[in-house]
Amino acid sequence: MSGAAVIVALRVAATPLAAFTVFTRDIGRWWTSHPLFPLSPKGDGTLRFDPEGPGGRLVTRFADGEEWEIGAVRRWSPGECLAFRWRLPSFAADQATEVEIRFEAVGDETRVTVEHRGWDAIPQRHAARHGFELMLFQQRLGEHWRQLLTRMGAISANID
Repeated sequence: MSGAAVIVALRVAATPLAAFTVFTRDIGRWWTSHPLFPLSPKGDGTLRFDPEGPGGRLVTRFADGEEWEIGAVRRWSPGECLAFRWRLPSFAADQATEVEIRFEAVGDETRVTVEHRGWDAIPQRHAARHGFELMLFQQRLGEHWRQLLTRMGAISANID
């Protein structure tokens, strides 16, 4: 998928494999909802990959037991790369974005790069964009991804 992208990179004190493992296995621990970017009117629920690995999907489960799919995994290369489709329940059938995460060793750390692309295909008037111009929307979403990666990095530093 091409198009406008939010790109955020952050170094974490972990190996690429440890960072990948925390991103995937522990996403329910470090993911937090943001007031501007909830996955649904009910919030974000608890995210997980089900099943973990190729052919899996990112899903969320809510306190009331409801569960729905955010998107199918497109690439699963432990310690290297993860990519998955990102669809909110409010998206039309032809609307989707994609998230790609790369894990690159940099000395004793790992650079985790998130590229969330395809937002230019979501109309400005859509509830997910809050009427924001694309650049402002992407700036806010980038801030959210940076906060998420910071939380993920704190957990990653403790599992090696």
